[in-house]
Parts: sequence; structure tokens; C-alpha cells
Amino acid sequence: MIMKLKISDKSLGALIAIAGIVMFSAKAVMVKLGYRYEVDTVTLLLLRMIFALPFYLIVAHSETRKKNSYQASGKDILSVSGLGVMGYYLASFFDFYGLQFITASLERLILFVYPTLVIIISAIVLKKKATKIQIIAILITYFGIFIAFADDLGFAGEKLWLGVISIFLSAFSYAIYLVGSGAMIPKLGPIRFTAYVMTVSCLMVMLHYLVTNSFEVLHQPWEVYALGFAMATVSTVIPSFLISEAIKRLGASNFAIYGSLGPISTILLAIILLGERIDFYQIIGTIVVIFGVSIINIKKG
Repeated sequence: MIMKLKISDKSLGALIAIAGIVMFSAKAVMVKLGYRYEVDTVTLLLLRMIFALPFYLIVAHSETRKKNSYQASGKDILSVSGLGVMGYYLASFFDFYGLQFITASLERLILFVYPTLVIIISAIVLKKKATKIQIIAILITYFGIFIAFADDLGFAGEKLWLGVISIFLSAFSYAIYLVGSGAMIPKLGPIRFTAYVMTVSCLMVMLHYLVTNSFEVLHQPWEVYALGFAMATVSTVIPSFLISEAIKRLGASNFAIYGSLGPISTILLAIILLGERIDFYQIIGTIVVIFGVSIINIKKG
């Protein structure tokens, strides 16, 4: 006799969220592996987007052809284009660039401040006043980051700070994207919105490459192409739609709580695949950052 296992919509949403977050977190490790083959930042980013673009074009075309689908206006297209530039073009570029100078573990920890940046940007742009608990959470989060690389401050060189600043700019760009996407997702739907935004991002990366590079992308070891394809599928296309579905089932605030798994999964993957070592300060800093962000999310939920 076969027993049917029933799973609630919330539980399924949680599993989808966890899968998407872990897949996204693997991107930093793949980038670090790619740099071992002396490939430059823009070429590596280009390979990710070239392999991802066909998937997003197919989905975008399919969603647009659906009956009774919302007809995007010129203003909507302009908004989506701007969000595509901020969310997955600039954010990805700063992220890939910064990973040349810092570990994958520290990268994920710095990126994880984006919920606090969302609060700050919302307060400035949308006039949404931050609560006391949100302000406390922001202070806790940045204190955690300070602890995480406190051991490096004594011999911090220009490259370390360049990496830290680049990753922070990535988090800032992504935060702007999240604030701006709030108005567009209800209009277009999460799947259609994701496909449109990512298509714009892919095209921007290709334009960037044509302006700044020769055709070095044609002369790379097969391992670099394999990593580019893996980044495109495992750490871009699949998790982008998984996360859209998770947000649909759980809501944005509840989904954000699961984001705490991001730094943890990256640290574990970096230890296993890259041989990175995590010291006492990074462990304590990670715990403090996750605690700070969790306060925001729990209070929101």
C-alpha cells in the first residue's frame, strides 16, 4: 500500500525558497573557481549571461503571448529596463569584480546587508520611516560585518578594501532593484517580470563586453565554459524562478527570513570546494549579521 505524502503550500514554498537560495549562493564559489583560469571579470560575467539569455527569451515570449496578460506601457518598459540595469547588470558586475580580492565567504556576508539598505533607501526615496527595531537591526548588521573582517584590518591592503567596496556597491544596486521592483511585480507577475529584467541585464552585459573587450571569450579553456553554463543554469535561471515562486507562496517578508541561509551555504561550499578557511571572527560576525537581518524580517512578518 502506497502512502501519499501531503505537503502544505507553505512547506512547499519553504523548500522552494531554500533550494533557490542555496543555488544562488553557489555563484560566488563558481566565480572564484573561474578566476583560477585567469579569466577576466567581464568575460566570466558574459558567459553567465550568454548561456542564461535563451532561457529568459523563451519564458518572456511565452508569458507575453498568454491571453489576458497585462499590456506593458512605455513607462513600464522604461522601469523594467532601469531595474534590469541596476539589479542584475551592475549588481553582478560589482559582485564578480569584488570577488577577485576577497573570499567567497566574506562576499556573501557583505551582500547580506541588502535588507538594511532596502530600509534606508525606502526611508529616503519612498518616505517610509524606519522603526526603532529596524534602526537597531541595521546597527547590529554593520557591527557584525566589522567583526567578520576585524582580523584583516591590521594588514588590510588596497585590494581588500577595493573588494569590500565593490561587494557593498553590489548589495546597494540590488537593494535599489528590490525597492523599485515592488511596483512592477504586481503588474507583470513574478515570472514575466523576472524574464524581462534578466533579458535586459543579459543584453547590457553583452554591450559592456563589446565596448571594453576583445573576443577573448572565444579562447578559453573548456572548464571556463562549463563554469559559465553552470552559473547560468544552476545559479541564475533556475533559482531566479524558484525565488519568484517562493515569494508568491510565502510573501516577500517571510521569504526574506530564509535569506539567512545564504551566507551559511556559501561558507560551507567555499570550505568544501575552494578550501577556504573561516576564522573565529568570521563565525561570530556571520552570527551577528544573521541575527540583525532576522530581527528586521521577523518584525516585518
